[in-house]
Amino acid sequence: MTYNIKNLLVLVSLTFVFSCHKEPRQLGDFALLPTPSEYNYLGVSGLGYHSVNYFYIDKDVQFALKSNLLNNLKKTEEIKKAQVIGTIDQSLDVKPEGYTLVVSDKNVTITGKDQAGLFYGLATLEQLLEDAKEQEVNLPLCRIEDFPELAYRSVHLDIKHHTEKLDYYYTLLDKLSSYKVNAIIVELEDKIKYIKHPKIASADAFSIEEWQKLSNYAKERNIEISPLVQGLGHVSFILKHEAYKELRDDPESDWAFNPLDPRTYQLQFDLYDEAMKATPHGKYLHIGGDEVETTGRGTDKSPLELQLLWLNKVSQYASDHGRIPIFWDDMPLRHAGVYGAMFNPDLNQAQVDSIWNENEHKLLKSLDQFPKNCIYMRWNYWAPQALGNVKAMQWFTDNGLQAMGATAGQTRWCLMPQNESNISNIKSFAEGSIKSNLNGLLLTLWDDDSPHFELYTRGILAFAEYTWAGNKTSIEKLKSNYRQREYAHALVDSSFAFIDQLETPVAFWKNALLNGNNRNYLQGMKYPINNAVIDLPNKDNLGVWHTKHKERLERAAKLLQQSDTIANRIAVMKSKAKRNAYNLEIYEQVNKLSRFPLKALLALQTYDSAKSENEKLKAIAVLNNLNSDFEALRKEFQSVYSKTRILTKPADYILDQDHHVHLANQSLSFDWQFKAELLFLEKLNNNVLRDIPALKK
Repeated sequence: MTYNIKNLLVLVSLTFVFSCHKEPRQLGDFALLPTPSEYNYLGVSGLGYHSVNYFYIDKDVQFALKSNLLNNLKKTEEIKKAQVIGTIDQSLDVKPEGYTLVVSDKNVTITGKDQAGLFYGLATLEQLLEDAKEQEVNLPLCRIEDFPELAYRSVHLDIKHHTEKLDYYYTLLDKLSSYKVNAIIVELEDKIKYIKHPKIASADAFSIEEWQKLSNYAKERNIEISPLVQGLGHVSFILKHEAYKELRDDPESDWAFNPLDPRTYQLQFDLYDEAMKATPHGKYLHIGGDEVETTGRGTDKSPLELQLLWLNKVSQYASDHGRIPIFWDDMPLRHAGVYGAMFNPDLNQAQVDSIWNENEHKLLKSLDQFPKNCIYMRWNYWAPQALGNVKAMQWFTDNGLQAMGATAGQTRWCLMPQNESNISNIKSFAEGSIKSNLNGLLLTLWDDDSPHFELYTRGILAFAEYTWAGNKTSIEKLKSNYRQREYAHALVDSSFAFIDQLETPVAFWKNALLNGNNRNYLQGMKYPINNAVIDLPNKDNLGVWHTKHKERLERAAKLLQQSDTIANRIAVMKSKAKRNAYNLEIYEQVNKLSRFPLKALLALQTYDSAKSENEKLKAIAVLNNLNSDFEALRKEFQSVYSKTRILTKPADYILDQDHHVHLANQSLSFDWQFKAELLFLEKLNNNVLRDIPALKK
């Protein structure tokens, strides 16, 4: 009897003890981006999000980490009190910027190889805490050893056609640093208030002091900003001004400098000087140099000789002022006849070698004129795996020249990036750069047709993943990690993967209301309504039009259903997202704009196929409403975009000659975004809707 009472007392005691503990620990679903070099999840720690309250950092470490989660931690001088302990150990056996992170049952220890490593370790901890908080689970027991595969991981910020509001760039720096991007090359053009040449500066340009503050903010987050000031070619932002026309290579074109005029260099050096002052922590000076052949105003010098003459002078200036020049490498390779092979993935090694054997002597003849202090940036946005591209990069390194690659997250795509944000090519170029032991890679993000910068995010995160971690993560897993990190853990499932599906209606949208591929060319056409906008039904001969455009209409009907699905998906995601709701708002506007031509085409089909007067009048009413529907759509679109973006250019802004038909260069207002739709409505009103009695009642 005593034995049973004793057992009962033990049982009651154990029940009391266990009832005082929390629910059993659950293993969460943690997704880190970029993927760490080595990591092991060993179980579940005793640390929940709410139990991580104090941090201890070495006294000599000074840096900033903009984090809503980590900012809630309180600093303590007592290491025993801290749940997060950060130190720097230069003897740590990892590459520069590397770190180790260990989560034990009671604390998190982060050891950085250097200050950047400690910074990145804390960025990884933030992702772990974010996942733990959302899923209401504890941190995993784990050990992470992490470091970058490429030392220089730079994003291109192209602002030649517009700027965002200044606050947006600070937010962007926080995001980029959290994903371990460590550099930016900013294409300044006229978006810096030049002091020596104020006419070149756009009225909405940032001052040198504003750029310096941004640069300092970036430096605190381990991001180095370097300037790109276009030279030799791509200088319409300078030569469009009357005061500088004498420096043109061709007096009728604002595209290129005369490389034989000493005033060209004085002007270039003045701009370089102020761009370097604006970016005081930059290691590089990107001097452009692509897509240009100059004449030398009647001299006997070849375009290659003229370019190398220019390149040597500007490279020497950069070196004299403590910067490493970066030069787009395409023109020497084009002059040598090996350019095409770099973009043709169908050529085998023998074919590539044959092309080089036939043409390499043209490069070798001028090899002594290639400056050795310059980095030759081998850009390839579509086929980085092409053997001709690999051969070109190898040629530079084999001949004692420095090479670096440039991939792209945005090229000439309108409204949003296509080809799955170009992830496959980004991944391929990153892998090739790592394999070739190159120093780094640049992700170009061109503003030519000017999608909203938020739409570049997925490509940027792919670049962050594959330049840091190499080939550790599949593209599908990357997309899942992207949704978890950028929106919420609840949106990991592939049923929320709408971005790839949105590409199809957007690609159709570009020319849906036009004949052929004309959107970029509308501004320069003499009669764009007649020549470019699609023909409309003839009210005196109904029934012909929808037969003629059967294929286009069938496609529109299918894409409208797809667009409806995307709209519903985005709505659900907005309700579940914990972060970056604005990003989803932008995608929502893209979907709405791409829907407009689908609805317009199908409304025209209904009108053209009407069987009775009553059906015709109903169809006409729908067509008439397209005007007000579009005005409402446009107003909402502009309202959402303008939360971060400056939509219009200054009233006194001079548009350049638009040699490459950049949409964003074709009007001072935001009309360029809607040019095709506006012309379509004008034609609709002047042809189908004009003189219809029903509309006058």
